[in-house]
Amino acid sequence: MSKRRAAFVETTIDKLPQITCWKKDGGPFITLPIVYTEDVEQPGWMKSNMGMYRIQLGGNDYKQNEEIGLHYQIHRGIGVHQSKANAKGQPLKVSIFVGGPPSLSFSAVMPLPEGLPEFAFAGMLGGKRIRYFIEDGYTVCADADFVITGEVMPHDVKPEGPFGDHLGYYSLKHDFPVMKVHKVYHKKDAIWPFTVVGRPPQEDTSFGAMIHELAGETVKLELPGVKAVHAVDASGVHPLLFAIGSERYTPYIKQRQPAEILTQANHILGFGQMSLAKFLFIAAEEDDKNLNIDDEQAFYNIF
Repeated sequence: MSKRRAAFVETTIDKLPQITCWKKDGGPFITLPIVYTEDVEQPGWMKSNMGMYRIQLGGNDYKQNEEIGLHYQIHRGIGVHQSKANAKGQPLKVSIFVGGPPSLSFSAVMPLPEGLPEFAFAGMLGGKRIRYFIEDGYTVCADADFVITGEVMPHDVKPEGPFGDHLGYYSLKHDFPVMKVHKVYHKKDAIWPFTVVGRPPQEDTSFGAMIHELAGETVKLELPGVKAVHAVDASGVHPLLFAIGSERYTPYIKQRQPAEILTQANHILGFGQMSLAKFLFIAAEEDDKNLNIDDEQAFYNIF
C-alpha cells in the first residue's frame, strides 16, 4: 500500500455528514462536491473534467450505501465523457472529492476552455501540483479530505430531488444518472466543507466575483468586439447577463442600427457556460463611453 493510500481509511455513505438545507429536500446532499471523470478514449488527467455537480447521498429510491444521485445538466464536460462511455457500452468511472485545497473547489466551477483540465488549473492557482494516485482503476485525489468512487452505467437513471435551489425555490424531482458506489474514503480528522444553498448572496456570489476577477480580461480575446460581460448575482448568476459590445461594421453611416452587437450577442449566447443565460442586455460602447458594466442599476436604466 502506498503512503498516499495509507493516509485514507474506508467508510460508508451513511457515515458521511447527512446535510439537508430545506425541509422538502429529497435527501441529504453534498453541496460542494468536486466530480472528476476522464475521457474513455484518452484516459488520464490531461483529458479529465472536474465539475461541481449536485450529489444526493440518500433518500428516494437509492439503495443506501450502494447508490447515490449524480445531477448534471447541459453544457457540462462530464456529459461528453458519459456520451463516449455510452457509445462504447461501458460504465463511466467517477471520483467525487470533498475538501482539500480551496483551489480544487474553485477550479471545479471555473469556466475553462475545453481541453484545459481543471486539475492543471487547480495546481497553477494553488502554486503546487495536485497529488493523486490510482486505486482499483479510479483516480483518488491525495489532497482531498473525502473521496467517493463508483460507476455510472449507460442510461441508468433514478429520480433525484427535490432540492432547495440557489434562487430560493425547489428544483423538482427528475431522473438523473445514478452512481453505483465502489468505495468511500476519508482522512483522519477530515474536514467536510459545505454551503447552505439559498437566495443570493451565497457561495455562488463569492465564486462569481473571483471568476470575474480572473477571467474578465479574457472575454476580449475570446469574443471579438466584446468589451465586458457581467453575470448579475441577484438573478442567480447564469440567468441574466449584461454586456458591452462595439459597432465597427459600418463606421461611415451616421444613423447607426444594431449590427455588430447582434453578432456579438449571438456569440455570447453560444459561448461556454454563458450559453445558460436566459436574458442578455448588450449595449454598444460607442453610445456611451462611460458605461460601467458593474453598476447594475445604471446599466439597466439605459434600456
